[in-house]
Amino acid sequence: MTEKREYTGDYPEKTLYIPGPTEVREDVIEAMAQPMFGHRMDRMTDLYTTIVEDTKAFLGTDNETMILTASGTEFWEATTLNLVDEDGSLLVPTCGSFSERHANVAERLGRDVDRLEYEWGQAVKPEDVREAIESSEKEYDVVACVLNESSTGVRNPVEEVGDVVAEYPDTYFVVDAVSALGGDAVDIDAHGIDAIFASTQKAFAMPPGLAVCVVSDEAYERELEKDSASWYGGFQRALDYYDRKGQTHSTPAIPVMLAYRKQMKHMLEEGLDARDRRHREMQEYVHEWAEEHFAMFPEAGYESQTVACIENTQDIDVAATIEEVSEKYDMVFSNGYGDIGEETFRIGHMGEHTVESVKQLTDAIEDVADI
Repeated sequence: MTEKREYTGDYPEKTLYIPGPTEVREDVIEAMAQPMFGHRMDRMTDLYTTIVEDTKAFLGTDNETMILTASGTEFWEATTLNLVDEDGSLLVPTCGSFSERHANVAERLGRDVDRLEYEWGQAVKPEDVREAIESSEKEYDVVACVLNESSTGVRNPVEEVGDVVAEYPDTYFVVDAVSALGGDAVDIDAHGIDAIFASTQKAFAMPPGLAVCVVSDEAYERELEKDSASWYGGFQRALDYYDRKGQTHSTPAIPVMLAYRKQMKHMLEEGLDARDRRHREMQEYVHEWAEEHFAMFPEAGYESQTVACIENTQDIDVAATIEEVSEKYDMVFSNGYGDIGEETFRIGHMGEHTVESVKQLTDAIEDVADI
């Protein structure tokens, strides 16, 4: 049985370079420390309509947007319940831990799941998705694809996959963009994406606690046709309440939404294109560094824009290096995930980081690993 370990609050501050949570601006943290107010007051309407409409403006989408007190995991469940019939099926390309977990969630919800399986480090190919749809005797309700497989550092071409799925009007396209949206620009409306969701503690550079989901009109109408759907994450329930009241249907984490309002203003000021470019510059720097000292793990040409998964070609002690960098430099990066734990390590270059701040970490790794 786990024993209680008392939280003291007396801990050294560490700069985070993990795949999330990531660094948060001081004024965003301070925004949470406001007097409490009711979630049915006019002030809440002002707050919630601001963050919803600002999010749509930042992402450049005309689609309806939900912001719920949850992690992105909520929308694994909700999109499955909302879009897949109880006797329906979905196709899930799997290329790492989180895409596999999406498939597992759907199975636990009683849905029939076909996997399009790739080796870890490989990316989903649009032509494979088309072949899987065409060769199946089933009519898939949903194709569900992860944008950013943070366990392997792979960025899947969801735009091209979406173009393929759009050829099948009775099949809906769901994108898990948990660890990339906000740092990797996606033209949501142009590629047939019916639902795309993210957690705000990743590339949005927010404290944990909120999940964002952008929903197409077609996905909303699909849910209306079904006999059952998610209660908490139901498209109709959330979007209709927003349309009527400008609020959330259930009690939200008001302080985190106040922080979100502050951060979204920063993100709008920077702009999606500039934010995308800054993340691409960090990606390029880390990859050049990795190729000089180690090697990149993902398939070439499909590297993530927010999380680098680096192959441990020098056989360094990853766990010991992480610990020593943390102790000596107060910086934290991540080991590899699951079966590739010691074979790889990961650097989260997302949110408010810059090439300069990421270079501080790589310099520290060089020093500790003596490379």
